Amino acid sequence: MAENRPVVEDDRVHPFSSTPVSEHWNVEEGKKSSPSTLSEKLGLHELFSLKVWRASLAELVGSAVLVFAIDTIVISSYETKTTTPNLVMAILISITVAILLLATNPISGGHINPVITLSAAFVGLISLSRAAVYILSQCTGAVVGALALKAVVNSSIEETFSLGGCTLTVIAPGPHGPIIMGIETTQALWLEIICTFVFLFASIWMAFDHRQAHAVGRVVVFSIVGTVVGLLVFNSTTVTAVKGYAGVGMNPARCLGPALIRGGHLWNGHWVFWVGPIIACVAFYLYVKIIPRQHFHMDGYAHDTVNIVKTLPK
Repeated sequence: MAENRPVVEDDRVHPFSSTPVSEHWNVEEGKKSSPSTLSEKLGLHELFSLKVWRASLAELVGSAVLVFAIDTIVISSYETKTTTPNLVMAILISITVAILLLATNPISGGHINPVITLSAAFVGLISLSRAAVYILSQCTGAVVGALALKAVVNSSIEETFSLGGCTLTVIAPGPHGPIIMGIETTQALWLEIICTFVFLFASIWMAFDHRQAHAVGRVVVFSIVGTVVGLLVFNSTTVTAVKGYAGVGMNPARCLGPALIRGGHLWNGHWVFWVGPIIACVAFYLYVKIIPRQHFHMDGYAHDTVNIVKTLPK
């Protein structure tokens, strides 16, 4: 998640978007160092910065742990035969997300989710180049996490839960042969768009706005982020109540890892878990641009997408 802005004039890696600390970076400094060329606004120099790539290692490890932890939570919640597996799963996911954000925050800013990274890039908290590095690391980490889970679960568990992958439908035995169980692609897409936007609006917004982040502190901010994730997972799996649908992803990398390792039906409708969140990120960015400026400190966000577009040759 993130809050402090990256410094343009050197390769130092500072906490940014959703990091509720900005002591070494303020609005006036952002204005002075505002990049003027397209290359600077895209942050192309960060593609070759060893420090940025080293910082992205936290995103890789954090994403790997996230996939492994969430998948084991899903498996254990249902295998223990509890009467409310959805509720138990949501609570444990909330705690896990909050802890991982706190762990990665001092190093990379604490994203571990392409949705957060892309939104931070759109708003201008980080450059598109750094966003690309982070998303690559997050996807790689998700694959590592899925591989780790595959190494420790038995084949029947892997088959039943598909390594915790994101699914819209499954093929189950029926009275007259195999049947497809799940939800329609359109319904799943709307759930991804709505839930991801609510996620950004209800929690990430607080992390992006450094005034709120300072006021409540990072532990509270990340706890709220984790709680919102858990609530949305619980709501999406409860409101549909359909076997075969794994609930909203809200994290394309998390869905990609198991799909690459497990394959098969995990690719069915996989695009929904990318397109939905991307649309939500665009909608969130438009919301940020439309609201009165005094309600969100945009000054100094040098990599804002609109500023980049204005730099493009006519």
